Amino acid sequence: MSAGAEGGVAPEIGYDDFLRVDIRVGTILTAEPFPEARRPAFRLTIDFGPEIGVKKSSAQITVRHSLDELVGRQVMAVVNFPPRQIGPMRSEVLTLGFPDDAGNVVLAALSHPVPNGGRLF
Repeated sequence: MSAGAEGGVAPEIGYDDFLRVDIRVGTILTAEPFPEARRPAFRLTIDFGPEIGVKKSSAQITVRHSLDELVGRQVMAVVNFPPRQIGPMRSEVLTLGFPDDAGNVVLAALSHPVPNGGRLF
């Protein structure tokens, strides 16, 4: 686990390092229970627009989010990590969030809708 994930400040990086992490916005098309995951999670299908397409993600957001609130919501995700096999599912993107006071994940949110596929800068 990196220093940033543990709560400490991660080592300083250059702008070129930041550019290597491709964070895009997408809209959740489907959200389903994912009982096969080791830790409670939802299986998300996210549309990142025509350039990237539709990708799948396993997201451990079950405490602070419900399935019925997720469809249609825009989320941010890292789209250039290698896919990870999580149980029977291949998770293709890392959906981003922040821990609340109890350590439960809260999805990172946009203040206004933007086109799917837009890159964070």
